[in-house]
Amino acid sequence: MSFAPQIKISATYMRGGTSKGVFFNLEDLPEACKVAGPARDAMLLRVIGSPDPYGKQTDGMGGATSSTSKTVILSKSLKDDHDVDYLFGQVSINKPFVDWSGNCGNLTAAVGSFAISNGLVDADRVIQNGITTVRIWQANINKTIIAKVPMTNGMVQETGDFELDGVTFPAAEVQVEFISPVDAGDAMFPTGNLIDDLEVPGVGTFKATMINAGIPTIFLNADSINYTGTELQSDINGNEKALTMFESIRAYGAIKMGLINSIEQAASRQHTPKVAFVGKAKSYICSSGKEISANDIDLNVRALSMGLLHHAMMGTAAVAIGTAATIPGTLVNLAAGGGKRENVTFGHPSGSLKVGAEAMQDNGDWTVNKVVMSRSARVLMEGAVHVPGNIFDHV
Repeated sequence: MSFAPQIKISATYMRGGTSKGVFFNLEDLPEACKVAGPARDAMLLRVIGSPDPYGKQTDGMGGATSSTSKTVILSKSLKDDHDVDYLFGQVSINKPFVDWSGNCGNLTAAVGSFAISNGLVDADRVIQNGITTVRIWQANINKTIIAKVPMTNGMVQETGDFELDGVTFPAAEVQVEFISPVDAGDAMFPTGNLIDDLEVPGVGTFKATMINAGIPTIFLNADSINYTGTELQSDINGNEKALTMFESIRAYGAIKMGLINSIEQAASRQHTPKVAFVGKAKSYICSSGKEISANDIDLNVRALSMGLLHHAMMGTAAVAIGTAATIPGTLVNLAAGGGKRENVTFGHPSGSLKVGAEAMQDNGDWTVNKVVMSRSARVLMEGAVHVPGNIFDHV
């Protein structure tokens, strides 16, 4: 019996923010995978080790969490005034699909570094010592993101003393700016309201702020679902009843936001929208054992990603948090104390994060010019991934 040899594909394994993913240069992919479709999805699933009914991704590069089951494809930008096109694929752990419906804000911090190191940024735009500004076109959501990457002697500087809660070791700071994260033709609040009554059959009716900024997000008050906002992963992720409740809320919220037409469609759109719950500032012990004081934060936020409570905070959800916090009257703003503000520091399971936003109201409609936060990134491994040569036989 003969077996096809493995295919070798150049790749880089990188951490960006509190996520990890496998990064590819589009030109290095097999011909069938250079375009969107079943072949590309089959390759990425096999690289990551999905679908895995054991939920471990042992036979792939995935880390068995939503934060580490991620892929990125980069290419020299086809857009004017941009350096690199960034396409993100969230790989399901136990199901055979790749979700292309949204961005990964955390991995964005690594996009600029990869682009510079792999020649996707024109040499005359790369600063030898200082900060190189990388103009990123986020192809999933058609948005511009700016990454400010530190350079030393013409090379990306990855080491430093910037500490990011949720990441064990310090690294170099990368400032990320999400430019106009809401489409000009779309409403930031799809329902037209800052707060809605979200009816979830069999679960209840909840006050909810549903916002489209960074990533579509449904915010609830923690106390309305019998939480405080200080929960850690262990408080929720082992509770099937709670996870089922959150998925129902997500599905019915997605319908109300106009993202899907039926509850059944939610199963194939796991990456978006996100569900998050907010609570007033309260001290707690985060997952590392460090105390987060109520005096150092404006509010607490917990968010779910791919059906589970996130270990820290998704970068795109942080954009939604920062935006909603600056708009008086949203649940996020009210949990932070209400009123007008330009930034917010929120507690999450791994610590805290500060996010700044420039929001403004024009003829009754809210817009946001940009959202800014600091992350870090580092190359973990460079080389090639190997996938069995028969993965394309049935696509």
